Amino acid sequence: MSRTIKHEEKYQQFTIELDGDEAELAYACPSEDVVDFTHTYVPKSERGNGMAESLIEEGLKYAREHNLKVKATCPAVAKYINAHPEYKDLLAHP
Repeated sequence: MSRTIKHEEKYQQFTIELDGDEAELAYACPSEDVVDFTHTYVPKSERGNGMAESLIEEGLKYAREHNLKVKATCPAVAKYINAHPEYKDLLAHP
């Protein structure tokens, strides 16, 4: 089932609306050229359906389109980037 990912810039998150709940990828902007993905949440009933990966892909796509470097504070985002080397060029170096 395809679900729509919504970017809520005001709340600094990407979300998927679910029945009475939502999955989210939250971020912060520590500087104007860096986005820090801080946490991913998917309700237990929806886990294992690729929802977190979809949110992470959307966040990384947004970073690339806006020429932002990525800080992966969220372990799920760090794991995803590690498994998908095509996104490693986005990583901000300390």
